[in-house]
Amino acid sequence: MATETADERRAHIRGVTVTTLASVAGIAAGIVSQVITAGADPGVAASSNTALYVLVAAILAQLPILQVLGIDVEDFSPKDYLYVAFMTFSLWFVSWGVLLTTRTTLPF
Repeated sequence: MATETADERRAHIRGVTVTTLASVAGIAAGIVSQVITAGADPGVAASSNTALYVLVAAILAQLPILQVLGIDVEDFSPKDYLYVAFMTFSLWFVSWGVLLTTRTTLPF
C-alpha cells in the first residue's frame, strides 16, 4: 500500500514538473520572440524564422533542465517528447500571438 502511494506521488510530481517547465518555457519563448521581433510589423514578425529558432531552442533546453530537476528523461517515450514539444509550442504560440496582436513593446 505504501509503495503504491509513493509511486503515485512520484508520478504525479513528475507530471506536474514536466508540464510546468514546458508551460514556462513556452511563455518565455513567446516573450523572447517578441523582444527579437520588436519594432517590426506584426505580419512580418509573425513570419520570422528567428522566432521559430527560439521555440526550438526552448524545447531542446528543457531536457537538460529536467535531468537537473531529477526527472529521468531516459524513460521518456515518444509520447512524452511530443507532449513537451506540443505544450511548449502551444504556450509560445498563444503568448507571442497576444503580444503581436496587441502590439506590445517590452522594455528589454
